[in-house]
Amino acid sequence: MKTGNQSFGTDFLLVGLFQYGRTNSLLFVVIATLFTVALTGNIMLIHLLRLDTRLHTPMYFLLSQLSIIDLMYISTTVPKMVVNFLSQSKTITFMGCEIQTYVFLALGGTEALLLGFMSYDRYVAICHPLHYPVLMSKNICCLMVACAWASSSVSAFIHILHVFQLPFCRSRLINHFFCEVPALLSWW
Repeated sequence: MKTGNQSFGTDFLLVGLFQYGRTNSLLFVVIATLFTVALTGNIMLIHLLRLDTRLHTPMYFLLSQLSIIDLMYISTTVPKMVVNFLSQSKTITFMGCEIQTYVFLALGGTEALLLGFMSYDRYVAICHPLHYPVLMSKNICCLMVACAWASSSVSAFIHILHVFQLPFCRSRLINHFFCEVPALLSWW
């Protein structure tokens, strides 16, 4: 008897935002515009934080990491959504769904940890201002960011190993515009 996922190599059908007929054109224009604005804004923010040496502090370094995460978030989901708007095929491959889910989970975990580190940074700055240079040195800040990325990547990998070992035998419709764990498990 075979174990694991017997449906490797088959596609999922993403139906989340693509079932409205005439409004698809309007949705495409709105999403493409917002995508461009978000890309431009985050790239400008990262570039400005790198240029101004007065902003080379732990809080702004963490803020630049959040901008990088936002760039990756929208680059993970929106291009596939735009392709689905422009084509008649609304499918995503099994491997594509795995990769998209992994990246989305890893980015979500990293973002949560970075927001926690930002709150710790503000706590140290307000409650222990004389110890701030020691408690939030450049090395400690880089270590915190590296730990956030690494631990979130490992956590996402474990989730992906678990979820994609399940047999996807029933309907391959995903009532969402991208692959994510709750959308995959809702019909399992």
